Parts: sequence; structure tokens; C-alpha cells
Amino acid sequence: MSGARPRLLVVGAGGQLGGAAAAQLASAYDVVALARRDLDVRDAAAVARAVRAAAPRVVLNCSAYNRVDDAEREVVEALATNALGVLALGRAAAEAGAVFVHYSTDFVFDGRAARPYVEDDRPNPLSAYGMSKLLGELLVRHLPRTYILRVESLFGGTPAKGSLDRIVAGIAAGEEVRVFVDRTVTPSYVPDVVEATRALVERGAAPGTYHVVNSGTATWEEIALEAARLMGRAPRLVRARMSETALPAPRPLYCALSNAKLARAGVAMPPWQDALARHLRARGLATS
Repeated sequence: MSGARPRLLVVGAGGQLGGAAAAQLASAYDVVALARRDLDVRDAAAVARAVRAAAPRVVLNCSAYNRVDDAEREVVEALATNALGVLALGRAAAEAGAVFVHYSTDFVFDGRAARPYVEDDRPNPLSAYGMSKLLGELLVRHLPRTYILRVESLFGGTPAKGSLDRIVAGIAAGEEVRVFVDRTVTPSYVPDVVEATRALVERGAAPGTYHVVNSGTATWEEIALEAARLMGRAPRLVRARMSETALPAPRPLYCALSNAKLARAGVAMPPWQDALARHLRARGLATS
């Protein structure tokens, strides 16, 4: 008989990614799942106590202030969670001798690229949210056994609240769906992100920054059309351009991420089309 399962602490377990990680990894780990009501990462003393009490082998930080537009006027709040809270968790994980996994975002880039961003490309965030996430990266990247995993356009998981989930819900309901024709992304299917995270940690891949996204790039219009095809629906798309849209926080236009470094570490990510098909089948929305 093998010994006790390794302890995994999931912080931010009430969110889309954290909830999926806690559920998906429960078969291999002794999971301690803390939602924001259980642990406010802005309280460094509480963070230190929680990590000591859990005595984890791995800490996943899925907590985030992710209200992109609100962050423009709530900069202090965004920094408290996305930067100082990350540092508190990273330090506590290091003191516990645990692997620390922190999730970041494509919003650390300015979107002016002509090809998918690689990990070594220079960040240049356009928004307060993006700046707060970049600062979180910078504060923990020197810590031992730390992985910074950039994801973008998450879909799947619970609660389903991302742009892709909104598009799918609108198509299923026969409603008009507003999509950007000029914003290019690499969608990230939550179950695939969780499995890639597990693979990196369990294979002992070199710590550092990785882009953990599905393979391929697409505009939101292209994603909506593929979703409609898989669902056997005729979508009612309202096509828009970012330049015609007034939003408090600027968005990077071309924010696709390359997962080539992840592949070199032995973790291959399926194409986004395959991930979307699996997602729709799981929800009973695919026609085949």
C-alpha cells in the first residue's frame, strides 16, 4: 500500500478555475479547498496561518481580482489581491517547502504583436488589471519551486462566466450574440488547464513561466461560428470592433499566447476546436 496522498491547497476554490482544480484533482491529492470566504489573500497573516495549517505539498493560487473594467477605479483593491496577495501566498508556500502555482493572464501584454506571444516577450500591460497581474508575477518569480502559468479566455468549469460561455449560452437561447471580429485569442479549456498544471508539477518540469492555453488562435467571431456549427445552430451574430467599443479598460487586440514552451516540457495541449467540442458534448449541446 502506498502512503498518504500529497496535500494540495487550492486558494480561490470558489471560482471557475479553482473549483475545477479542487474537484478534478481530488482523486490524486488530499485537497484543501479555500474560497474567498475562507481565506482573504489580502490578509498576509491569515495566509501564513492557513498555509501552515494545511501543510501542503502544492499550493495553487486561483484567487484573483478579475473585474477588468472596475480595476481602473479600484486600483488599490486589484493590487491587494493580484500582487500583494500573490506575494503572501508565494512566501507562505516557500516557507512550507511547497510547490507554488500562480495563474496569470494575457493582459500583461499590449496586444500589438503579429504572432502568438512567447514567455520571454516583454510585457506591457494596457490596463490597471494587467499591471496588477504583472506585478504579481514579478513579486514571486524569484521564489523557489514557483510556476507562473498564464491563461486566457477561460471556458468550462463552474461558474461558467467567461466570454466563450456567454457566447455559447446566447447561441443556445437563439439570442443575438455580440462578438469581436478584430480581437484574437487562444481559448483555454479549464479541464485542460488543470491537467496541464498537474502534469507540469508531477513531472518536475523546470519552474518558471508557461503559457497554458489550448493550441491555435481565433477571433471571437471565428469561435462563435465554430460553436454554432458544433451545436447545429444558425447564430445571430452582432459583429463589433474594439475601436468602436467604449470600455473603461483597454484590451489587447492580438493577445494569442504560444504554448510551445509547455509542449517542450512534455505537455501537449489539444486544439481549441477539440476542447470546444468536448465542452459542448459535456453540456449536451453538440449535435454529434
